[in-house]
Amino acid sequence: MAKYLVIVESPAKVKTIRKFLGSSYEVAASNGHVRDLPKSQLGIDVANGFEPKYITIRGKGDILANLRKEVKKAEKVYLATDPDREGEAISWHLLVALKLEDKKVYRITFNEITKNAVKESIKNAREINMDLVDAQQARRVLDRMVGYRISPLLWAKVKRGLSAGRVQSVALRIICDREDEINSFIPEEYWTLEASFDLPGEKKPLVAKYYGKKDSKTVISSREELDRILKEIENAEFKVSEIKRGERTKKSPLPFTTSTLQQEASKVLNFSTQKTMRLAQQLYEGIEIKGDGIVGIITYLRTDSTRVSKEAEVMAEEYIRENYGEAYVISGAGAKKSDKKIQDAHEAIRPTDLKRTPAMMKESLSRDQLRLYQLIWKRFVASRMQPARYETTSIKIDAGEQRFTVAASKLAFDGFMSVYTQEDEKEETSVLVKGIDEDTVLHLLALEEKQHFTQPAPHYTEASLVRTLEELGIGRPSTYAPTITTILARRYVAKENKNLYVTELGEVVNQMMKEAFPSIVDVNFTANMEALLDGVEEGSVKWKTVVSNFYPDLDDAVKRAEKELKEVDIADEVSDEVCDLCGRRMVIKYGPHGRFLACPGFPECRNTKPYFEKIGVSCPLCGKDIVLKKTKKGRKYYGCIGNPDCDFMVWQKPSKNKCPNCGSLMLHKGSKLACMNENCGYVTQVSENDG
Repeated sequence: MAKYLVIVESPAKVKTIRKFLGSSYEVAASNGHVRDLPKSQLGIDVANGFEPKYITIRGKGDILANLRKEVKKAEKVYLATDPDREGEAISWHLLVALKLEDKKVYRITFNEITKNAVKESIKNAREINMDLVDAQQARRVLDRMVGYRISPLLWAKVKRGLSAGRVQSVALRIICDREDEINSFIPEEYWTLEASFDLPGEKKPLVAKYYGKKDSKTVISSREELDRILKEIENAEFKVSEIKRGERTKKSPLPFTTSTLQQEASKVLNFSTQKTMRLAQQLYEGIEIKGDGIVGIITYLRTDSTRVSKEAEVMAEEYIRENYGEAYVISGAGAKKSDKKIQDAHEAIRPTDLKRTPAMMKESLSRDQLRLYQLIWKRFVASRMQPARYETTSIKIDAGEQRFTVAASKLAFDGFMSVYTQEDEKEETSVLVKGIDEDTVLHLLALEEKQHFTQPAPHYTEASLVRTLEELGIGRPSTYAPTITTILARRYVAKENKNLYVTELGEVVNQMMKEAFPSIVDVNFTANMEALLDGVEEGSVKWKTVVSNFYPDLDDAVKRAEKELKEVDIADEVSDEVCDLCGRRMVIKYGPHGRFLACPGFPECRNTKPYFEKIGVSCPLCGKDIVLKKTKKGRKYYGCIGNPDCDFMVWQKPSKNKCPNCGSLMLHKGSKLACMNENCGYVTQVSENDG
């Protein structure tokens, strides 16, 4: 009969761990959290030292009853929830809910679900770390305070079903700020100039880029400037003034953390952050492998760390030596130094056994599981390999006082690139420049000039938003995916072709948050709060001190906002449209996707139509009205009301005033108006008369 009870979070782990530990151990699952704050109220006793009021989660009563039966039979209880703050908190909640104070209770953690790791964790059992528990309690209580005090305000001022959140609202602010930056961006003209030279004995010409004067780099910002340079070099001799040959290395990538895995899976595999985490959880918890049973094939998926265990280092060295050769082996590859708190000093995300190659796992994994596993496997192997080395050639070519340059490189040793190249790395050029020396006079074949316009910063994608949140110190590995999922589900943000766009609803909520709760949506304030929570984890800050310092300001801001914030007017505004069915004047209503026209005779008459807001500007193609529209996912744009017969559309609001230079429409870009004809480039300040 089993003497020892091991409690894990997920039922998927039960069979595997039972197999590793043998008949002396019973393994049971808590199915995640068993206690939480109540849904129907704030659940924090503000007047009594901010004590949380935990209750058993609905539906968990039977699970706890079964666990209590198992506890009675056991001599020792091992709490084996996930190896992070949240897992530590779940272990503590189990300790309280199962009344284990008089039992021999131990906390065990393993970074991978393998026989060695699980057995080793039993040998290294410890007490529950209350600093980790308190850090999680502080995070949960702060999130509850923000959500439960501000969300009802949004319901009252805008509409029901909205929500605010400590990390979610900052993420929305970051996306809105980028949208404002894009909308107010004024393109600036610049030109590039390339010179092609004949190389003796070579089929391809040598192409050099214009650099500037000999002593300073220059950007060609106008046609006039370009013409002046062309005139200056018209009869000049093109002479090689310097040739430098050297070598450079490209460092091996670091193994994946939660953030970098989400970013790369988004770029390479087109996975959402939510999908990446779901698949990684499956790979961590265990996959049925023929002959081996259920085995966890990657390490724990929520981590900030790039550290790798000594055993994994040795495994990688042996594998690379055997399969790629001694030249590719690098000993003791170090983790990136970070001034940020590394969650629980975890390892990076890596395969548990390198001999389980992606090719071998093909039969055991679904297509998407295999693609993600292959990404993790290749990245880890590459991180333990020698850097790539390039032979480089740098050439300076002078024409009078003007200078052109050539930078060429050739791969000399592929190193880690034999296994892995990142999606956003451009293919290296492979040019070998022969037959010329310093003072060689080159024969000019052609000059190629091109006009360009600067581009605004791109819209955020899930990958770039995760990177930004991490760089700013907002949230932690476990928060990125749920944060993005929430702002998409609330329709604050729409996702089109990977890009994230703010919807009208998102703009309203963000504006309200900025006005009433500037500190909640302040990037620096939120990052400082994360640092304080890390202080709780380290034992240097008391969690109730963090909460008690935060709540009074929030309470004041909510009370002030209740009095001062104006409601977003969603009264039924009467339109010019007449109902086709009953002849009444239709009214403007608000729905989940924004405004629409509805008959005021509801429920007798249920007629509805799309609502298009006219902006008082005529379509330049057909003369009909330009109206404010929205894509299916809620992103605003301006298009012709005559669509589909007329396909005119722009993202920025057109002005009533035309361009004085070319007669084209002018578009609002922040505090300026810019001609929509890029070749015209006319820009002016917005005046009171500009519509």
